[in-house]
This record gives sequence, C-alpha cells and structure tokens, in this order.
Amino acid sequence: MASTASVSKDTKTYVTPIFRVSFPHVFEARAGMEGGEPKFGLTAVFEPSKFSAKDKERWKAMIAAANEVSVGKFKKALKDLPDNFKKPIRDGMEKEGLAGFGEGKKFGNFTTKFKPGIVDRDGKSKIVDDPESFYPGCYARATVTVYAYDNKGKGIAFGLMNVQKLADGARLDSRSDASEDFEGEDLSPEDKAWLAEQEGAADPAPDDDGDEGGF
Repeated sequence: MASTASVSKDTKTYVTPIFRVSFPHVFEARAGMEGGEPKFGLTAVFEPSKFSAKDKERWKAMIAAANEVSVGKFKKALKDLPDNFKKPIRDGMEKEGLAGFGEGKKFGNFTTKFKPGIVDRDGKSKIVDDPESFYPGCYARATVTVYAYDNKGKGIAFGLMNVQKLADGARLDSRSDASEDFEGEDLSPEDKAWLAEQEGAADPAPDDDGDEGGF
C-alpha cells in the first residue's frame, strides 16, 4: 500500500496545559535531523502532577482527541500502536539526561510549516521576533491540532498553531546573562595600562601630508 503524506484527521484546535519550553525554534524554521521541509516548533515539557483543575481538563481533551485520530487512521488506540509508531506524548524519562526532563514529566514535539503567532501573558501583546524573549526554560501554553501521518514514518502528532508565553524561568540551555557573567570583574591597573598600550598601537599613523591612508 502506498504511503500518504501527513493527513489531518481533526481540525479542532486544543489549548494545552501550561508547559516548560525546550528546544524552541519559533522565529525561524529548521530542517529536521533527517532533512525534509524546514518547520517551526518547540518541545513542550509537562508536569501533570502540577496541573490545575482546568489544565487537567485540557490534558484529557488533548489525549482523547489523539486517541480518536489514532483509531480513525490506524484502527488502534494510542496505547496499542506498535513500538515503531511515534506517539504525540512521551515519558520524560526517555530524556532524563536533559535539563527539564525526567521522572514525572511528559513531553511532546509540536511543529508547523507556518510561523506561529506568539503573545504575552495578557493574550494581546505580540512578542517581538526576539529569541531572547522566548527561550528554553520559560513557561507557556499553546494551541494545537491533532493529525496522523503515514509517510517516512507512522504516528500521531500535535501540530503547533499559536503560543502564549506565561512566565520566565531558569534557562535550560546553560546560557547565562552577560551582565551577570562579568559582574565584579573590574580591570586591574596593570590591565588598564596594557590595554591602553594596545589601543595606542592600533591607531593608524598619518601620512606625510596629514591624510590617514587615503587615496
């Protein structure tokens, strides 16, 4: 049987519970590890034990929709899909060596061909295209759709629609703030004198006619 391209089976949009952002590429599309068309996306790391009552409802709706799409496309519930099928939500222990993942966490990779809209906590103010404002470790939620695919691989996935940044958090990518890195690192008198010598040596010597190297 010929394979088919990614096919959406559920056009409804779902709001996710709050998650921690990992591996975001929401400002520029990136090609996957196996090549293919560049996409925008992020990895959402959830902590179900911390869900509010509303987020528990959102989670339940997302999983139910993914299960319905799985049955409709592959005639099997999510839990019964073979191991070589990719599932939309995975156990955080699969990536326990990465910051932010591990025991008690669940994660999903949300992607899209189109650049997602990103709003701030008020839900109205759009975040400027600045990677520093939306980074690994901040907290957000997203709107997603559910689809099944049967091409180079088979599985169920959540497609990313839009994102809402909710709060800042400790970075997960080990990057630090430059102003913090060099706080208290004053120059010694010897350093200042040596740097002054280098700056003087770098000054261009004027030509005999007073021009500094002009034509």
